[in-house]
Formats: sequence, structure tokens, C-alpha cells
Amino acid sequence: MELVEPIRDRKKIQSMKTYLKGKNIRDYALFVLGINVGLRIGDLLSLKVGDVVDANGKVHDRIRLREQKTEKLRIFVIGESGCKAIKDYIDYRKGCCLDEPLFPSRKGTGPIQRGQARKILSSAAKAVGIMDPIGTHSLRKTFGYWAYKSGQDIVRLQALFNHVSPKVTLAYIGITQEEIEEVYLSVNL
Repeated sequence: MELVEPIRDRKKIQSMKTYLKGKNIRDYALFVLGINVGLRIGDLLSLKVGDVVDANGKVHDRIRLREQKTEKLRIFVIGESGCKAIKDYIDYRKGCCLDEPLFPSRKGTGPIQRGQARKILSSAAKAVGIMDPIGTHSLRKTFGYWAYKSGQDIVRLQALFNHVSPKVTLAYIGITQEEIEEVYLSVNL
């Protein structure tokens, strides 16, 4: 399995959002939700419509799910851009049932498969000029990378990702030696 990277360039994230929204609103919603909640792809793809919206199409304040890997109950909120992407997507899917997969496959009645999600993300990344390997795990890593860059404590992220140490989390989210050295250069007392 190829090691994938977070998307470290906000302009590239925006380019991917624009590209995906123009191609397929389902894929756009998957990308936006994925980079804003940090769930594993299996958990994202297992979401049902009713997990994220009520019968009137209003996005839930909090989403509850049991993680497939850890079997832990996870409760999380969706930020503004994630809510907007879901709202637009659900409006587009008018009349969908609450028990349907949030991200349905075009083939059959189940959700898209992780291999298909990887192809979608990888293709979109290439289309917007991202040369790093990008896959489904890049969504989770991108969330962690930007949470850390925005000032979130590494220990909180460690707990969120269920990692054994902050060192593992730093490596996981792709913090480079160059970024660590920026800390030394920024202090300059």
C-alpha cells in the first residue's frame, strides 16, 4: 500500500473542491466532509443520510457513530463548510431516504467502495496539479495537518486519532523537519 500525504496547500484544497464540485456533487461532499472531520474512510462511507440530516433535510448539530476500527462511540460536530457541502448535496438528492447511504454507489444500493473513493480523490488531485500521492487516508491526514497548523494542541490530535504518542501523530499528519525548524526561527528573542 502506498503511503499517502496530507494536502498541505490551501490553494490546492480549494482547487480540488472546485474541480470535484464541477464533476460530481457527491464526490465534492465526500471530500469536504472528509477533510473537515478526520474520520477514517470506512466510517465516512458507512454514513447514512439520516446520520447527518433530519427528515426535513436540516444538518444535525452533532453526528454520532461507532468507529469500525476501534468500536468506540465518536460524537463530532461539522463545521460551516462541511455543513454547507452536505446541505447542497442533500438538496441535490431531493427525496432520498434517511436509511440510504450518504455516498451511494452508482452501481447497486450500497455506498461507494473505498477503492472507488481512492480513484476519485487521486484523479482529482492529479487534475489540479498535486504531485504527492493522495488517497482516501489523505482526507484524515489533511484534517490533522490543518488542525495542527491552526494551533490545535498535538496531544488533543493524538487523542482524536487514538495514537500512542505525539511523535506518531506528528509523523502521521506529515509535519516535516522544515516545519519544525520554523518554530526555532520564529521565536527569535
